[in-house]
Amino acid sequence: MTLKQLRYLIGIVDSGLNITAAAENLYTSQPGISKQLKQLEAELGMQLFARKGKSLSTITPAGSEVIERARKILREVDNISSLASNLAVEQEGTLSIATTHTQARYVLPDVIKAFREHYPKVDLELHQGTSEQIAELVASQQVDFAIASGSQKLFARLTLLPIYHWHRIVVVPKNHPLAKKSSSLSLHNLATYPLVTYVFSVTGESSFKRAFNDQNLDPRVVFTARDADIIKTYLRMDMGVGVLASMAYEYKDHEDLVAIDAKGLFPQVTTWLGFPRDRVLRGYMLDFIRLFAPHYSEHMIHDAAALETQELVDSFVSDLSLPVKGGYEHNAEEV
Repeated sequence: MTLKQLRYLIGIVDSGLNITAAAENLYTSQPGISKQLKQLEAELGMQLFARKGKSLSTITPAGSEVIERARKILREVDNISSLASNLAVEQEGTLSIATTHTQARYVLPDVIKAFREHYPKVDLELHQGTSEQIAELVASQQVDFAIASGSQKLFARLTLLPIYHWHRIVVVPKNHPLAKKSSSLSLHNLATYPLVTYVFSVTGESSFKRAFNDQNLDPRVVFTARDADIIKTYLRMDMGVGVLASMAYEYKDHEDLVAIDAKGLFPQVTTWLGFPRDRVLRGYMLDFIRLFAPHYSEHMIHDAAALETQELVDSFVSDLSLPVKGGYEHNAEEV
């Protein structure tokens, strides 16, 4: 007997014995609930519900007693959770985060600064690497959070919360022909220039490459790096045309580099925060997520963390409106 089975049992009762409705309310599947109910009845050696065809019709007398006790058990579980929540409001501990250079350099500094002001006694560890390196840290249980974009297949055991969207931009020196081009940019046009961009994932998953492949284009990538600052250094040496995350274009870059909107040329990218499904989120961990993503309430984070699959998490947050992050020029236009 498991707590999941008891929760499903109460969910069925509270949904008027409608298993389909119970599945929707519990963010799980109807076959999953039916399977757990059958296993519970088999273990107890009794029927908890009378059936009419494939539907549940009434609660049996034995079922009524089990349901009453199940509610008491789940109330105590909730009490323990509340106690844990109170104890989780700690001011000391460790928070270990693995992320990419773009997130660490351009997005997280303000979040970490605010977090440090709230929790000066929490030791914060920041590990920077590629998606593959981050996945290794997650697999070896060395980090609490992973923050990255794309590459979700590498993180199948994590609960992934989508945080914000971003687009790529094309960046060139001010004296480059594209900086003076009045007509809109195209992938065909880009493919005629040597390109400078991020290191590609070894898994082969790259929306950059896919965009060109979809138009049967073979771009000439002459230089790749994990660090956008390094890419911009080589752009200033006229090595080629840069394709960067919009967040990497800063105010100081405006002096000698031009950012060209590439929205529509490449797919929109989503940055997510992930944590192991069995991880108990301490109070300061929840606060970090809320500082990073104010559009998530504490209640939403708890509910998402309780879901069993990423498909259910995606469905749960599907109506959430995510912000779109840009760089200097993008933000200036919004002011």
